[in-house]
Amino acid sequence: MSTTSSNNGTSGEVISDDYRGMRQRYGVDEVPGRQMGKFSPLCEDKKPQFFSMRTQLVTDGRSINPLAETENLWAWIKVYASGGENTLHAHNNEDHMFVILQGKAVFHGPNEEKKEIGSNEGIMLPAGTLYNFTCTSEEPLVLLRVGSRAHSGDLRDRVGNDGLPLPGGSKKNKFKPPVYADGQFFA
Repeated sequence: MSTTSSNNGTSGEVISDDYRGMRQRYGVDEVPGRQMGKFSPLCEDKKPQFFSMRTQLVTDGRSINPLAETENLWAWIKVYASGGENTLHAHNNEDHMFVILQGKAVFHGPNEEKKEIGSNEGIMLPAGTLYNFTCTSEEPLVLLRVGSRAHSGDLRDRVGNDGLPLPGGSKKNKFKPPVYADGQFFA
């Protein structure tokens, strides 16, 4: 698994999206002695890995709580503050889905597709599908995000509507670091 990728974005911003940098931006600690995936240690072969979906809520920005990962499948809890959003983008080498656990969001496609979904509803996004979403609820948006490898390419191959690289932690993708809500948790 490659760990570093960088280039210049259209705004002149140097875009670097290595996994270690992504983990640092989201405040995810590495686990000493374990091979790390995108955000968490990879599951050991032929051993179950248990996890909790309890995650701290945010008052601003967005957070990622890694649940479990293998080389080809990963599950995270993502939390967005009210009004939080991202930019129209696609993951070229990853199929993924979101299930809303709390809150509401409006998802958009490239051809003016638009749908608001809430708790216990979801969306499936095959590799290469352009989309973005905005948290429309007053309460934080809590999402279960499950992704899997769709092609053999780099999993960080994430592009904007213009076809240029658009890392998730970039200003162009409206990234804001998480501001955690004291004592407030989902689940």
